[in-house]
Amino acid sequence: MNNTLEFLVRHGYSLLFAAVLAEQLGLPVPAVPLLLAAGALAGLGRLELAPVLGLALIACLIGDVVWFYLGRKKGSAILRTLCKISLEPDSCVRYTEASYKKYGIATLVVAKFVPGLSVVAPPMAGLFRMSIGRFLALDGLGSALWAGFYILLGWLFDSQLEYVAAQLNKMGMGLGVLLGLGLGGYLGFKYAQRRKVFKALRMARIMPEELKRMMDAGEPLVLVDLRNALEREEGWIPGSVLLADIAQHKGAEVVLYCSCPDEVTSVRAALRLQRNGIGRVRPLEGGFPDWRELGYPVETKTP
Repeated sequence: MNNTLEFLVRHGYSLLFAAVLAEQLGLPVPAVPLLLAAGALAGLGRLELAPVLGLALIACLIGDVVWFYLGRKKGSAILRTLCKISLEPDSCVRYTEASYKKYGIATLVVAKFVPGLSVVAPPMAGLFRMSIGRFLALDGLGSALWAGFYILLGWLFDSQLEYVAAQLNKMGMGLGVLLGLGLGGYLGFKYAQRRKVFKALRMARIMPEELKRMMDAGEPLVLVDLRNALEREEGWIPGSVLLADIAQHKGAEVVLYCSCPDEVTSVRAALRLQRNGIGRVRPLEGGFPDWRELGYPVETKTP
């Protein structure tokens, strides 16, 4: 057995647990290669299958429970922070909204297979006050499916492991340089994409204080709530309508709001409306979270 395999066998359990936990906590640590390697080593009889799957599952649950309680205590703020530090802030928002709109709480079962959603799904569950028992059941099922899939894949291709490890040893320092260049290129590409997203965000916004003054003065305006049904359970700004209903309110100034970092969803909707001939449209600075934090009126029940 070459040095790479010896190292994996000697430290396989601890490496697997640490990598999976780090990835679930949001660190840029790829756990899938270790899951594949652990599955292959289990197929070769070098590691035990049950501890491999068990440790991966425990690591997932520990990381996800941390995010679950952060979501419960910090609410939308933790989601906005996660999406702000994401390399793909726009994708982060869209994955979260689209997945919860389509699958609801079952998002937890598929979240780990969707890039950008794995870390966001647990705090979202905490935000919407899911019970810890239901969270552990759904998240545990999703974690078991995710870890089991890659471990099984490694098990099926265990005969290729020694060949791959031998090739890695031959490459030596060259492999590290190649991986470093690849990672640098990927980060550079994502950074450029991120700058492009934020360039589009440079449009005039309306401050919550100005919106409150206009509402108190009875000025004509249309408030459009762009959040999904689960987010609207937190409440909404009085008089809000959905985007589909905007055609019924022509002529008034349009104010869009969401719960996204940097009002990503609101800005994109505003740009679409402007292209369709609606010129008087502005996103609400800070969205619904800032409006609520300022103590301004919030409705929670449909009249």
